[in-house]
Amino acid sequence: MPSDRGGSSLRREAGVIGLLFASVGGIVGSGWLFGPLNAAKTAGPAALVAWMIGGLAVLLLSFVYAELSTAFPRGGAVVAFPKLSHGTLIAMVMSWVVFLGYVTVAPAEVLAVMKYAHNYLPGIVPAREAGSVLGFIEAAVLLAIFVALNLYGIRWLLRFNTVIVWWKLAVPLLTVILLIAVGGHFANLSSHGFAPMGTKGVLSAVSTSGIVFSYLGFRQAVELAGESANPRRNLPIAVVGSVVIGVVLYCGLQVALLSAVAPKDLAEGWGRLSFAGVAGPFAGLASLLGLGWLAVLLYIDSVVSPAGTGVIYSTTTARVLYAIGKEGLMGEWLATLNEKGVPALGLLVTFIGGVCFLLPFPSWQKIVTFISSAVVLSYGIGPVVLLTLRKTVPITEHPRPLTLAAPGLIGGLSFIISNLIIYWSGYGTDKWLFGLLAVLFVVYLVYELAARGGLNHLEWRGAWWLIPYFLGMWVLTYLGPKDLVGGTGFVLYPWDLLVVAVFSIVIMMLAVASGIPDPEEARATILAPEPELLGSVPQK
Repeated sequence: MPSDRGGSSLRREAGVIGLLFASVGGIVGSGWLFGPLNAAKTAGPAALVAWMIGGLAVLLLSFVYAELSTAFPRGGAVVAFPKLSHGTLIAMVMSWVVFLGYVTVAPAEVLAVMKYAHNYLPGIVPAREAGSVLGFIEAAVLLAIFVALNLYGIRWLLRFNTVIVWWKLAVPLLTVILLIAVGGHFANLSSHGFAPMGTKGVLSAVSTSGIVFSYLGFRQAVELAGESANPRRNLPIAVVGSVVIGVVLYCGLQVALLSAVAPKDLAEGWGRLSFAGVAGPFAGLASLLGLGWLAVLLYIDSVVSPAGTGVIYSTTTARVLYAIGKEGLMGEWLATLNEKGVPALGLLVTFIGGVCFLLPFPSWQKIVTFISSAVVLSYGIGPVVLLTLRKTVPITEHPRPLTLAAPGLIGGLSFIISNLIIYWSGYGTDKWLFGLLAVLFVVYLVYELAARGGLNHLEWRGAWWLIPYFLGMWVLTYLGPKDLVGGTGFVLYPWDLLVVAVFSIVIMMLAVASGIPDPEEARATILAPEPELLGSVPQK
């Protein structure tokens, strides 16, 4: 494994509050500004159910990562986990998925800032959807600021983020209280039917309205595990606690929006909901309800919340790139650190990659749909790693600091739900995701063939199952219902859900069977619990 370059290493300076707020800061970003409106237009009042489904799915994943991150606390851990259980080749492939998912978040937050700011600065910040050259330049400059703030070191960054997160929590909570108190149109929850678009609308809202995108920030603490002062205590609190906070906050915001809309604005139903200031929905509703001062506060927050999330995702994207170099997967130079222990070259790559993703996705909702699919695909590897390491590094021989009860049930359910979220992202999104991964894989194989004269050195045993997995997910979305996933309609709803579930179980079995039989690196690096805690570890 390559050593750190630049004369320093990642510094273990992150405490429990810093890690918790890193994850909360990742969760509370542009999602709260636009997610509830998009969800209401897609699912009506049943958007509440969509937020709960998304929250449950991510909560299950958070349990999985709580065990993994406490047992193997490493910088950019999501890249290291599959390497420990299945080898270098699968880690390489998943590193591409992780990077694609992470590097697109900061650009999405940039677009959110500009979209909201256009309401009150139309001449200075042109609408990004118009595709203007000036708009692109302004977006690139804003992205550069997000990235540059990370150069001052993890301690400073987390302190800065903690201050921002207090603001990011206070403003949405105040919005929930005031809009519910002043609006109070609770008849809206049933006047046009609780679920006017049916269950299909609810399921579509989970992936395409920004719901899953909003929750995905929980893993910021996992990526910073290598910089935690006390990972066995801090990580479970940060990972699980951030998801619980997110679920409560987003459900409250959804109720606030549903009840604050004037009944006359629902004349054509939730699908065509429109009101003055809809481009900045919560600020617009505050103005309509006579809460002008709250509208001003929300316009300020429309910059603070997405910007804070953009900054923290730039932090973790650079850590993922650091892990790619550190684990010897690609470019040892990516593990180069500056004098403050910051992966500066990783930040540069983060900026360049983010600028590229400002080009093909001209709207917030389109880019977050792609992000949701890519990041959930990378998150879904967690349950596979968990069950594989439970088999090859059993807890009877290697107790964990935190042991998840019923790992088969929780791991299996979280893998199925992850695949359903990818499926609900739709064929239009998934064909780009899996197509891009196929291109990257072919390029990688050509490079390895040219460099080493063959491919036998690659660890195919641990990675071969990704081919039927990725190909199968692409085929399932292609065959799925037209009105749910944009497929050909060969497999109809709700039978498609059963097909995805069965497919997920089969892939999970293949994946676990393909793990490294004797994972020496995992056994050597697992973090055992403190001796006094051994008796309290559930032996499941």
